[in-house]
Amino acid sequence: MLTKTKIYLSSPHMGGSEQKFVNDAFNTNWIAPLGPNVDGFEKDLEHYLGENSQVAVLSSGTAAIHLALQLLGVTKGDEVLCQSFTFSASANPIMYQGATPVFIDSEKDTWNISPELLEIAIRDRIQKYKKPKAIIAVHLYGMPYKANEINAIAKKYDIPVVEDSAEALGSTYFNKACATLSDIGILSFNGNKIITTSGGGALIAGDIETKNKAVFYSTQSRDNAPHYEHSSVGFNYRMSNVLAGIGRGQMEVIDDRVEARRKNYDFYKENLEKYTSISFLEEPNGFFSNRWITCIKTDSYKLREQIRLKLLEDDIESRPLWKPMHLQPVFKDCLHFTDGTSEELFEKGLCLPSGSNLSKDDLNRIIKQILKTPHLC
Repeated sequence: MLTKTKIYLSSPHMGGSEQKFVNDAFNTNWIAPLGPNVDGFEKDLEHYLGENSQVAVLSSGTAAIHLALQLLGVTKGDEVLCQSFTFSASANPIMYQGATPVFIDSEKDTWNISPELLEIAIRDRIQKYKKPKAIIAVHLYGMPYKANEINAIAKKYDIPVVEDSAEALGSTYFNKACATLSDIGILSFNGNKIITTSGGGALIAGDIETKNKAVFYSTQSRDNAPHYEHSSVGFNYRMSNVLAGIGRGQMEVIDDRVEARRKNYDFYKENLEKYTSISFLEEPNGFFSNRWITCIKTDSYKLREQIRLKLLEDDIESRPLWKPMHLQPVFKDCLHFTDGTSEELFEKGLCLPSGSNLSKDDLNRIIKQILKTPHLC
C-alpha cells in the first residue's frame, strides 16, 4: 500500500543546472575554497543585489555575521544590540568575540526589531557608559525590518548596523534589495533557505576594501609572503568551489523560488483568512517579502498547538515561531529591552510548510488537516 510522503517545512529545491557547475569543478580539479564558481557566484549575487554591492561567499551565514563583527572591531567587553526574536545564529557570534548581547524586542507591523525600544536601549547603555559597538537587525521570515527608522537611529548615535538577511534573499525595501540596506549585510544558503548551497553564506559590503578584508579574514588571514605569515587572527570561512557551483545553478531560478513562496502565502491566506482565530503578517507599504516561510498567528497557545499536532498526525512538519533570545537558557543573564511582543508571537505563532517545491496536492493536504482542528473559528 502506498503511504503519504512527509511534507517538510522548507526543503531544498534544485533547479536542474547545479550539477553542470559542480561537474565543472570536478573536471577542472577546482576542489578548493577558490575557483571559477566562487568568483561566478559572487558576481551573480552582486548583479542580483545591485547598488554597488560587493559579495564574499562564505561557509555559512553565521560565519558572515562573525566576520561582520570582526570587521566592525567588536571585541571582549563590548555590547552589541541584537533583535531578540530571531534564530540563535544571529546572536551567537557576539559571544564568539567575547562581547555581550543586549536584546531588543519586536514591533507588531513586521515582527522585527522595534525602533522605539532600540533607541531606549541605546540611551540607557550610553547613560551607563556602555555605548553599544554594533546593532544586529534581522529581516525575519523574509519580511524587511523598518530600515529607514533603524538606520536613522544608528546614524544619530554613530553605531553601525549588521543586516541579517539570512532569510530575506529576494526581499526588497522600497525597491532596494535586502542585504544592501546597512553597513554590512549577510545572507545564508543553508539547506532550508530560499536558495541553497547545502551549507553556505555571504557577506555583503558596500566597497571592495571591506570585501577584500572579509576574504582575508576568511582564509586564515594569510599575509602576502612566500611562506605562511600571519599578523592577525583568521578563520577558515571561505566557501568551496564545489558548493559555489550549486549556488550558481540556484541563482538561475531565484525569481521562480520567490514567486512560488509568495504563491504559498497567497494560498494559505485565501483558505484561512475567513477564520478570525487566525491572522497573517501583511506587507507594509513599500515592503516586499520573499515569504520564505508563511507564518500564522492564532488567538491562543492552545489553538496553535492543536493545529501543529493535527498537522503532525499526517506527517506534516510545522514549527512554532522563534523562541526569543532573551528567553533562551544560554542568554538568561543578558540584558533585554522588551514589551512582550516577541513572547506573544512565540506563544501563538506557527510556521507552515513553505517550500517552493510544494505541489497543489501538498497544499490542499495541509489545509485539509488544519481545518480538522477543533475550536477553529
